[in-house]
Amino acid sequence: MFRTALRNVLAHKARLLMTVLAVMLGVAFVSGTLVFTNTISDAYQKSSAKGFDQVDVAVRPTYQDSEGDKVGKTPDLTQALLDKAAKTPGAASATGVVTGFTAVADKDGKLLGGDWQSAGGNYWGTKDARYPLVSGHAPHGKDEVLLDSKTAQRGGYAVGDTVRLSVDGPVLTPTVAGIFTTDDGNVAAGGSLALFDTPTAQKLFGKKGAYDEIDVRAAAGTSQSALKSGLDKALPSHLVETTTGKQLADDQAKAIADSMSGLKQTLLVFAGIALFVGTFIIANTFTMLVAQRTRELALLRAVGASRRQVTRSVLIEAFAVGTVAGVTGLAAGIGIGAGLRALLGSFGASVPDGPLVISPGTVVAALSVGILITMLAAWLPGRRAAKIPPVAAMSSVHAKAGTKSLVLRNTLGALFAAAGVAVVLAGTTMDADSAQGPMGLGAVLLIIGVFILTPLLSRPLIAAATPVLRAFGVSGKLARQNAVRNPRRTAATASALMIGLTLITGMTVMAGSLQTSIDKMASSAIRADYVVSMANRSPLSPDVATKVAAASGVTASSPLRNAESRIDGKTEFLTGVDGSSITKLTDLKVDSGTFTVGGSQVVVDKDRAKEYGWTPGSQFTAHFADGKAKSLTVAGVYEGNDMINGIILDDAVVTPHLKDPADMQVMVKTAGGATGAAKDKLTKVLGDNPAIKIQDKQDISNDIAKMFTMMLNMVYGLLGMAVIVAVLGVINTLAMSVFERAQEIGMLRAIGLDRKAIKRMVRLESLVISLFGGVLGIGLGVFFGWAAGQLLGTKMPTYELVLPWGRMAVFLLLAGVVGVLAALWPARRAARLNMLAAIKAE
Repeated sequence: MFRTALRNVLAHKARLLMTVLAVMLGVAFVSGTLVFTNTISDAYQKSSAKGFDQVDVAVRPTYQDSEGDKVGKTPDLTQALLDKAAKTPGAASATGVVTGFTAVADKDGKLLGGDWQSAGGNYWGTKDARYPLVSGHAPHGKDEVLLDSKTAQRGGYAVGDTVRLSVDGPVLTPTVAGIFTTDDGNVAAGGSLALFDTPTAQKLFGKKGAYDEIDVRAAAGTSQSALKSGLDKALPSHLVETTTGKQLADDQAKAIADSMSGLKQTLLVFAGIALFVGTFIIANTFTMLVAQRTRELALLRAVGASRRQVTRSVLIEAFAVGTVAGVTGLAAGIGIGAGLRALLGSFGASVPDGPLVISPGTVVAALSVGILITMLAAWLPGRRAAKIPPVAAMSSVHAKAGTKSLVLRNTLGALFAAAGVAVVLAGTTMDADSAQGPMGLGAVLLIIGVFILTPLLSRPLIAAATPVLRAFGVSGKLARQNAVRNPRRTAATASALMIGLTLITGMTVMAGSLQTSIDKMASSAIRADYVVSMANRSPLSPDVATKVAAASGVTASSPLRNAESRIDGKTEFLTGVDGSSITKLTDLKVDSGTFTVGGSQVVVDKDRAKEYGWTPGSQFTAHFADGKAKSLTVAGVYEGNDMINGIILDDAVVTPHLKDPADMQVMVKTAGGATGAAKDKLTKVLGDNPAIKIQDKQDISNDIAKMFTMMLNMVYGLLGMAVIVAVLGVINTLAMSVFERAQEIGMLRAIGLDRKAIKRMVRLESLVISLFGGVLGIGLGVFFGWAAGQLLGTKMPTYELVLPWGRMAVFLLLAGVVGVLAALWPARRAARLNMLAAIKAE
C-alpha cells in the first residue's frame, strides 16, 4: 500500500501541484513570520543589552501611592542621593540620568526621528562612557547640544552647525558641539537622540536639580548583586528602588519579546486563515482524486486490502504532499523573513544589525503545519473512499450523497448557523469588554454553519444568475448546470473565497463607520478652529498658550491643563480651562444645569456625575498634589466623549497647585475661521516649530483616519494571502473538473460546440462559483461589521453604521475577476482536448 500511495503521488503530480502551492504559501507565511519576528527581537535584545554595559545597578524613584486625601507622587532623585550612591562601598562611580522628549528638525524644518522616537537626555561631565564621541566636544550651557551620528547624517548636520529643536514648545537653536554613537534601541529604529549638559537638561525637562535615574558602576572585584545590597543599605528604601544591570537587560529583553509577540500572534492569525482556506483546496483535491480512482480503490479492496489500508494509502499520499509543501514553504518563509527585514529599511525604519534567526522551533513548526494540515484535510476523503463497497465501486463511479445524508447535513448546518446568529446577537446586548468572547464564538459557529449549508445555498443563488447566463447561449446554460452538478465541490471552492471576503468586508464596514463617527464627534464637540499640541502628545509649555492668545486674529483661546487630585478617596484628573472662553471653543451638550466654568463652579461629564451621585448644585472637595484642598460646586452636567470628558474647571483654580504647569493642548478660534492664512500666522507665532501640530477639525479626523487606513491596508495585504490561496483552489478545482469531464467535453466538441464556446463555458462556471463565494462573504462581512459596531456604539455615542457600497461593489467585482483569471488555464486546457481521445477516455 505504501508503494501504491507513492506511485499515485507521482502519477498525479500536475493535479497535486496547486495543493502543494496552497499549503506551501500558508507554511511560508508561518515560517516567514517566525523568522522575521525572531530576527528583529534578537537584534533589539542584543542592541539593548549593549546599552546596559555601563550600568551595574540602576537607582530609580519609588512611586508613593495615593491614599486618603493625599495625591500620589514620585520623589526626586536629588544630588544628595547621587553623592550617597557614589560613596557606597563597592561603587566606582555614579551617573545622574535625565531624559525627556526632544524634537530635532532637519535643515528644511521637517521633524527627524518620528513623533514618538524623538528623545533627549544629558551628557555626563566631559566624557560620558555611555555616548562615545565621534567628533567635537562635550556640550556646555544652553547653546550647545550633541546629536547621535544617525540623526546628524539624516539631517545633514556637522559640528558647528546650528540646529532647530524643541522640548515642550518654544524653539531652541543651539550649536552642534559634537556627534556621538549609541546603542539606544530607539535610535536604531530610526529615532533621534539629543544630549545637553546636565544643568541644561534638568532645566529643559523640568527636573530642577534632580535626576530620573542614577546609574552606578561597580568597582573592580565587586559583583552587581553585592553593589545592589550595599546601595539598598545606604539609600532610603521608601524613596528609591535598585535594579542590577543584568536584571534591566533581562527585563528589557522580556519587554521586547512581549512587544514582538503581539505582532507575531497577529501575523500567525492571518497565516492560520490562509491555511484554513487551504484545507478546502486539499479536501477538494483529494475528494476528486479519490472519486477518479474509485474503481482502482475497489480493486484493492477486492484483492484483500482493508478499509484502514485504503484510508492509510490516501494519508500516505497526503503525507508526501505535506512534506514537500512544508520543506518548500520553510525555504520560502526564510526568504520572506529576510525580505521583510530589508523592507523595513526601505520604509525608513532602521533595525539593529544581527544575523537571520532560524530556530529549531521554526523548522519544526513549518514541517508540522504542512504535514498535519494536509493529512487532516485528506482524512475525510480517504475515509469516505474506504467505506464504498468494492462491488458498488466497480460497477459505477462514486455514489452520490443520499437524501438522508443531505437532510442530516442541512439540519446540522442550520443548527450551527442559528446558534451563531443567536450568540452574536446576544453579544451585541452585552458590555463591550465582556462581549468579545461570545462574539468570537458566535462568528465561528455562524461561519461553520454557512459552510455546511453552502451546498444548499448554491442552487438558489446560482439559479439567480440564470437570466444573465442565458445571454451566453449554450455555454451559459452548461456553465450553470456544471456549477450546481456537484454542490459539495462548488461549496468547498466558493467557501475558500468567502472566508477572505468576510474578513475584508467586516473590517471595511467597521473602519468606514468609525471614521464617520469620529468626524461627527469632532464637528459636534469642538467649535475651535484649531487645536495646538505637541507632535508626540507630550505636555506643552504654558508659553505656547500665552503666545497663541496674543496672536493677531485670535478671538478666543484656552489651554487644557491637567491636574491630578483626590476626590472622595479616588484619583481624578481635573482639566483646567479658560472659563471665559471655553463655551466659544466647545459645543458640548448639557444634560442639566449650565455650562458655567469660573471660580469654584465646575462642569462634569455624565459618567462622573453618575459615579459620584452629583447633580447641579452638588459640592465636593478636591485635594491637590501640593496638599491643599478646594471646595467646588457642580454648575452643570454634560455629555462627554473621547475628545473631551471629565471634570472641567477654571485654570486659575488649578495652576496655583501645580509645581510645573503644562498643557496637553490649546484650543484656538480665529476671526476668519480655519483658513490657510490663519494657520500660517499661528505657525509663525510659534516659531515654525516642527514639534508642534496645528490642526483643524478635518486635520484631527484625517490624523485618526490615517491610522485606520494603515491598519486596513495591512489587513488587506495580510488577507491577500488567503485570497491567493482561494484562487489556487478555483484553478485546481476547475482543472481537475476538466480532466474528470474529458469524455463529456469531447462529446460536446463532437456535436458542434467549438473551442471558444468550451472556453466560455469553463470561464462562466468559474465566474459563477467565485461570485457565489463573493456574495456570501460580503453578506457575512456586513453582518459581523454591524455586530461589532453595536459594541462600539456603547462607548461612542456618535457611532453609526455606514455601509461602503462602493467598496463592496469593488469586492464583488474583484471576486468576478478572480473567477475569470482562475479559469484561464483550465479553459485553455479544456479547449485543447483532442475530441476523439477525450471520447474514448474512461
